[in-house]
Amino acid sequence: MPLRSARSRGVPPDAVHHPVFARYYARISVTAETRMGMGRVRERLLTGLSGRVIEIGAGNGLNFAHYPGTVSEVVAIEPERVLRQLAVEAALRAEVPVDVAPGAAEALPVKSEAFDAAVVSLVLCSVRDVQRTLGELRRVLRPGGEVRFFEHGRGGGRMMTLTQRALDRTVWPRLTGGCHVSRDPVAALRTAGFTLGPYRRVLMPEKGPALPTSYCVLGTAWRPPGTDE
Repeated sequence: MPLRSARSRGVPPDAVHHPVFARYYARISVTAETRMGMGRVRERLLTGLSGRVIEIGAGNGLNFAHYPGTVSEVVAIEPERVLRQLAVEAALRAEVPVDVAPGAAEALPVKSEAFDAAVVSLVLCSVRDVQRTLGELRRVLRPGGEVRFFEHGRGGGRMMTLTQRALDRTVWPRLTGGCHVSRDPVAALRTAGFTLGPYRRVLMPEKGPALPTSYCVLGTAWRPPGTDE
C-alpha cells in the first residue's frame, strides 16, 4: 500500500479541524443527495473510472457508493477527524475496496505516480493552497492519468462575482470550514498544467434562486503523458 505518514511530509495527521462545521456538513450533504440531485452528479462524476483511484477530501464518504466495479482500489484522503470517521464507516459499506487515510491535500501521504485517476469533489474551494494541491495531484498520478472534478466557484454576473469576493474576504470561510466561493477551478487546473477535457457548468440546485455557492463545474482533466515531476 503506497501510504506514507502525514508527519513524514511535514503535515500533522489532523491538519484540518472543524468539528462543528463537519457535523453540520455531514447532515446537509446526505439531504442534498436526493433533494439537490447530488447522487446523480456523483454517478456522472465517477462513471467509467477504472484502476487505482485517489480521492482528495473524501468528506463523509458519499462518493464511495458510486464507484464502478472497474475500480480496483480507492485511497481516500480526509484531513478532518469527524468526517474521516464517517468516511471509514462508508468505506465498510462500499462495493469496491476503499482505504481511508488522514492527510492534507497539499502534502499527500502517498508515493508518486501511484494512481490511474484522481477525484476532487467540492474540495478545491477549501484547501489552503490550490496550486500546491494540484501539484500534488500531478505528482501522484501516472503520466496520462485522469482527474475527475466537481467543484463550485466563481459564476454569475458582475454583482454575483462581487458578492462572492466579499464573502470570501469576510465571514464565509470562517463559517464554512475554510470554503471559498469565488475560486475558479477550471483556470486553476489549466494553470497547474493539466490538459482540460470536456466539462460543463452546473447550477446547484438546478431550480430556484442562484446562490453564491450554486455555480458548479463537472468535468475531466488529464496529467499530460510524458511529463516529469
